[in-house]
Amino acid sequence: MVSKILNANVALPIANELSDDLPLTGEGAIEIPDRLPLLPLRDIVIFPFLIVPLFVQREKSQRAIESALPSQRLIVLATQRDPENEDPTDADLHRIGTVAVVMRLIKMGDGRVRVLVQGLTRAALLSVTEEAGYLRAQVQPIAETTVELSLEVEALVRSVKSLLERVVALGKQVSAEVLAIANSLDDPGRLADLCASNLDAKISDAQAILEETNPVARLRRVHDLMAREVGVLTVQQEISSQAKGEIDRSQREFYLRQQLKAIQQELGEVSDLGDEVAAYQEKIAEAQLPESAREEAARQLKRLERLHPDAAEAGLLRAYLDTLLALPWRVSTEDYIDLPRVKAVLDADHYGLDAIKDRILEALAVRCLKPDAKGVLLCLVGPPGVGKTSLGRSVAKAIGRKFVHISLGGVHDEAEIRGHRRTYVGALPGRIILGLQQAGSNNPLMLLDEVDKLGHDFRGDPASALLEVLDPEQNHAFRDNYLGVAFDLSKVMFLLTANVTDTIQPALRDRLEIVRLPGYTQEEKLVIARRHLVPKQMAENGLTGKRLAIAASALRAVIARYTREAGVRQLEREIGKICRKVARRVAEGAEEKTIVAAATLADYLGAPKFQADAILAQDRVGVAAGLAWTSVGGDVLHVEALLLRGKGGLLLTGKLGEVMKESAQAALSYAKSRARELGIEPDIFAQHDLHIHVPEGAIPKDGPSAGITMATAMVSALARRPVKRAVAMTGEITLRGDVLPVGGIREKVLAARRAGIKTVILPARNQPDASEIAAELVKGLRFVYVNDVSEVLAAALGKPVKPAPGKSAAK
Repeated sequence: MVSKILNANVALPIANELSDDLPLTGEGAIEIPDRLPLLPLRDIVIFPFLIVPLFVQREKSQRAIESALPSQRLIVLATQRDPENEDPTDADLHRIGTVAVVMRLIKMGDGRVRVLVQGLTRAALLSVTEEAGYLRAQVQPIAETTVELSLEVEALVRSVKSLLERVVALGKQVSAEVLAIANSLDDPGRLADLCASNLDAKISDAQAILEETNPVARLRRVHDLMAREVGVLTVQQEISSQAKGEIDRSQREFYLRQQLKAIQQELGEVSDLGDEVAAYQEKIAEAQLPESAREEAARQLKRLERLHPDAAEAGLLRAYLDTLLALPWRVSTEDYIDLPRVKAVLDADHYGLDAIKDRILEALAVRCLKPDAKGVLLCLVGPPGVGKTSLGRSVAKAIGRKFVHISLGGVHDEAEIRGHRRTYVGALPGRIILGLQQAGSNNPLMLLDEVDKLGHDFRGDPASALLEVLDPEQNHAFRDNYLGVAFDLSKVMFLLTANVTDTIQPALRDRLEIVRLPGYTQEEKLVIARRHLVPKQMAENGLTGKRLAIAASALRAVIARYTREAGVRQLEREIGKICRKVARRVAEGAEEKTIVAAATLADYLGAPKFQADAILAQDRVGVAAGLAWTSVGGDVLHVEALLLRGKGGLLLTGKLGEVMKESAQAALSYAKSRARELGIEPDIFAQHDLHIHVPEGAIPKDGPSAGITMATAMVSALARRPVKRAVAMTGEITLRGDVLPVGGIREKVLAARRAGIKTVILPARNQPDASEIAAELVKGLRFVYVNDVSEVLAAALGKPVKPAPGKSAAK
């Protein structure tokens, strides 16, 4: 026998979650079999249409639930007459229960089962038998009586809703969702069931409401219970108000804790929160916290003590206390500043860079004489791979300080520096505080890497936040938003790095002492490769000197033809590639020692990636060699000028930037104004166009350094005077013909020497820069210092060349 009850759209949770499993008729009604598994309830009555979680411990009850799951998920719930009875039978159960659907089942670790059920309809238990180790009942669903909404019923409905609101106002814990549902209900039966399930009614009263099939009579019963509940709550509130002033704070807290403990025991939620709080109190007492931090820790611990251990806020407070207690408030490492030893460590870890090492030693010497001195902030500026980060690590190792590396590249959020406020989910301290926690001391050497790549947007300006971190006048009381208390950063030794200074915020740059790392020469790279890179890569690839040897000629070839950089990162990668190929041979059984020479280098690295800079084979008209500075060092660029039939236009190609275009215009204007002095025919400008091109057109180029090079190439093409092939130059030009100083002199001179240039033309005001270059690096070079373009042309141009027969001067 199968009974049909309620339409499937009356309870949305059922329709949403279980529509695939419940047996439905063609009309949308749920079919109730006449025999169902039975789950006895100890101290609760389940009403139709309500979703209730249950904890099931008895084996019979668990078997009943398991038998309901595979088929229809339907089960009948009946309350025991005696809650203490562990093995109820037919006579021990109330005769009216609720047919429910099992919505969810979770097996707990302690052997219990947690199920989520939703009542469907009332049902009469005709008989109860035990089968297969669990109870089954023959049930008869009880249909809900239809009620006409009269004025009396409507008044009763409104009165019950008003009483429910009154109960909530008197302190009864009823969720806002239940209130909203109750206010939207007009059906007296549904309203009665909802209110009854949220009252602390006796089991007998709740069972009586369940057994009442008339909706109006049922609602009257609920109304009477709620009126009585309002009276009890009113008296209770009056008693509490009278007793509140008579109980002192300590007694009241003890009373509340005992109540909370009793409630948790009843719910099976007893935890070791008390032990946890005691452990935190012990840690706070032992930690060497400043007074402000100690007060904040105690305040947050009191909040934790009042919370449920599984509350979300409790986890946040634990994380905060752990962070606060883990910080090295008074833990410092002892400096060991022995300048000869520091210099030895720096020399062992880094070849060259003498000027930078001297500046670091000077700063340490001041700190040695005056430990509390407010030292300058050094910012190491240079191309990638020249050793900025490793210098900081070497200094920390040499003086016995912890080393903290913080990369700031791409940071846009100010909270990365100052920390997140604890009101946000997932809040963390800023990188500075996290670095100190990682170091375990309050005086590490902290390297702030790539400060030139800091960004800013609607989340703030991290560079501005760094001002408080780095300023000696402020950082003794740095306040991280997450901590909420001041931390002393004055003992931290800060060292910053950047690739360029243009993108560093002006206010931050003003506080820094810029120390430039210009890059390595080929000779320096060769020494670095032999001392550091080759042994490191051989060790990382499992090789020894018995298996591999790389000749100096091969290293020079790798540096010149396979890398183009100011540092040594790509050089290390290429050496690593050689080692890996040799390691494969060894792993395949080769026993002979491999010697890599320049002639066999292509077998390991393939065809050369770069052609070494070289001078032209002969003097050429309209081609001048210029010296450029790039992020990977110096370079030699040939500027080409060509005359074409036209109307005096200027065509510029080679992906030139705005500054180079303006330099070309200035050079052309200078040539026009001095045409007679330079031996240029006056009418040549009106009859010809001038095309200026800088090869390697895919690479963007910009800067004022090519001014005199463009002027030389133009005058050469216009006057038919070849440019000496062994001459290279750099300098900015003005309309008057003055030559202005430029930067990157060391890198440009090294590039000229590498290309085989014999004469280098430099602005006269750059002579001090050239004098700082080591003598062995400029051996064989002749410097010509100029103040005017006429001096440049005199040193760079040869005698006029007549056009070949049958060819025009424009070609």
